[in-house]
Amino acid sequence: MQSSRQSMVETLVGTAVGFGLSVAVWEFVVKPGWGLQTSFVENISITLLFTVVSIARGYVLRRIFNNMLTHKNKNKSHETTDRNYGAR
Repeated sequence: MQSSRQSMVETLVGTAVGFGLSVAVWEFVVKPGWGLQTSFVENISITLLFTVVSIARGYVLRRIFNNMLTHKNKNKSHETTDRNYGAR
């Protein structure tokens, strides 16, 4: 089981690696492959924008799924309690 700190470090490292990879792919694959002309600063800005959007998306989806899972587990907990105590 991961601690909260370990999860945060893993998330930050994953995001940093993804950011670097995205910059490199844009610079060495997308620009030459599609003939785009952008400066390195524009590349960083575009990649940063998509990184922020990706982090927000991941956070919102995680909260939605966590809420669904918590809600589902609460319902199961009540069913088990009802069965154990004969309530219906």
